[in-house]
Amino acid sequence: MLIIGLTGGIGSGKSTVARHFESLGVPVIDADIITRELVKPGQDALKEIVAHFGPDIIQTDGQLNRAWLRALIFDNPGERKVLENILHPRARESALRQLAKLDAPYCILCVPLLLESGWDDMVHRVLVIDLPRELQIQRTMDRDGIPENQVETIINTQIDRDSRLSAADDVIVNTGDTTALLEQVDRLHQKYLQLAKTASDTG
Repeated sequence: MLIIGLTGGIGSGKSTVARHFESLGVPVIDADIITRELVKPGQDALKEIVAHFGPDIIQTDGQLNRAWLRALIFDNPGERKVLENILHPRARESALRQLAKLDAPYCILCVPLLLESGWDDMVHRVLVIDLPRELQIQRTMDRDGIPENQVETIINTQIDRDSRLSAADDVIVNTGDTTALLEQVDRLHQKYLQLAKTASDTG
């Protein structure tokens, strides 16, 4: 099975692209969804997070206080590394289990930090969603309601745009409207089906 690694910086449109691939019948494994499952009440990962960061990280309803944690880790690289060490190995293991169960011509593995965390060794092709930094900042501010300096901090923790593009086998340019974005997904869908068929025929 052909595995496509979908990535891009914050605010690039990964979720919209992933949902459209799903609507075309393509299996999508989303690292963000896996991570949300890992930090649900009662999970070992959440217990480990609380043991390190303290009880203030938990809201009154027992859920992880994401906003509090996000503000903390992006201001403190050491703490961010601690969180990644708790979550990334578990998330990778979960993704591998899900991949092993799939039966499809190709699938999408959506990972925001695909390149930064070394998950690109799990995929056959890297699909990058690209847009200028200024547009990335504005879309993230509009979506999440967070200040520009916090968006800048998040972007600066991610791999730079040129490095991401140099690692790409395929690129979606998300500078237009949603229609233009989804049309690019439709074209890539046909391309990936053909690549998967060719690989199957020659394999």
